[in-house]
Amino acid sequence: MLQPETIAQFRAQFRGELIEPEDASFEAARQVYNGMISRKPRLIAQCADVADVMAAVRFGRENSLRVSIRGGGHNAGGLGVCDDGLVIDLAPIKYVHVDPSSRTVRVGGGCKWSDVDHAAHAFGLAVPSGVVSSTGVGGLTLGGGLGHLTRKYGLTIDNLLAADLVLADGSFVVASAEENPDLFWAIRGGGGNFGIVTSFLFQAHPVHTVCAGPMLWELDQAADVMKWYREFIVQAPEEITGFFATMTVPPGPPFPEALHLKKMCGIVWCYTGSMDQANEILAPIRSYRPPACELFGPMPFPMLQGMFDGLYPAGLQWYWKGDFFKELSDEAIALHIEHSKNLPTMHSSMHLYPINGAAHKVSNTETPWSYRDAVWSEVIVGVDPDPANAGLITEWARAYWEALHPHSAGGAYVNFMMEEGEDRIQATYQGNYARLSAVKAKYDPENFFNVNQNIRPAQ
Repeated sequence: MLQPETIAQFRAQFRGELIEPEDASFEAARQVYNGMISRKPRLIAQCADVADVMAAVRFGRENSLRVSIRGGGHNAGGLGVCDDGLVIDLAPIKYVHVDPSSRTVRVGGGCKWSDVDHAAHAFGLAVPSGVVSSTGVGGLTLGGGLGHLTRKYGLTIDNLLAADLVLADGSFVVASAEENPDLFWAIRGGGGNFGIVTSFLFQAHPVHTVCAGPMLWELDQAADVMKWYREFIVQAPEEITGFFATMTVPPGPPFPEALHLKKMCGIVWCYTGSMDQANEILAPIRSYRPPACELFGPMPFPMLQGMFDGLYPAGLQWYWKGDFFKELSDEAIALHIEHSKNLPTMHSSMHLYPINGAAHKVSNTETPWSYRDAVWSEVIVGVDPDPANAGLITEWARAYWEALHPHSAGGAYVNFMMEEGEDRIQATYQGNYARLSAVKAKYDPENFFNVNQNIRPAQ
């Protein structure tokens, strides 16, 4: 049990804010994006800088505390917070430095992608990331990073050049292709198992205005649209991506009132070329099955990145299930439609994110992401504001996943997983798990960093 004098000694060497359960700011500080997660740590250390992170790690070790690392707090399973332990919160380490000459972006470990999008956009640049700009940079990157620019520029980890880390012993290291290359390999998909990343250095790309937005179809056309989509997305130019979704239309603008709260399917597009080129590429789907609603047009890239932020604010109840898929069979399509007809709440949805194009140009062993040969990452999310519906959305997502899982490639994108056990983690990393375990044994032999999709140290 932590004694007041022990915390007082820690506070004397800490420049950030230490928050205890009796403090007025504790309730807000312990919240994470997923409102289904409610954990109460003994202490929250909001770190002002790298020195604070080093001190917090040493304090956690010396006092045998369970430690969780919070970047953006967006993790599906709420792994940025733990019960009765120490939360090392990076939120104050928030800065973005863009070097337009080298097209690189240095990002503090507490940033969210909205911070990066805003800063890089001023220079006509973007870093490949996800599809919700309130997501934390750290969690998304360390898990892989899948989003609107994946087909053109690869996963986020394919654009990571270097990282600064605080290790489990409290020491500081740099990981890159030149320095600690084994650690650099492991953090590009291996999650938060190996250290606390206080700074990321990314390669950025020339992206400013994109042609983007959703097309929606009636659910009774979903089979035709999915069959067209499964053929289109594997041979389409890498400049275009689109994730397929089944969803309930939100009851407000910009959607037509006649479609409000209607269950539909859609594709959210992003094209990095001109509108004329985009229209030419998308002409076949418009003529084959004209959309019931189309909100596709030119927009600044940060606008696309923030498109869903308002629909999914922090604090909703979330239950996530995911899988990788190498093909989308007629039988799987029928199952998708069957379960989508039963979407339990307005916020609940299913997405299929394409991971081909540039992501396929990296081998399964170059990074821990071991499903480079998959074509889609599926995520099924039961979501609702009301805690009373937690059981309803959980049961729907599980039933949907169980029906589709036999058609999957086996593992899942770690950022789309709740706490699902060691077997699922090993299935996700496949042949890379043993190498990850060896790196873990070198840099964190006591498994100090274990509140994550945990990779056990090799014995």
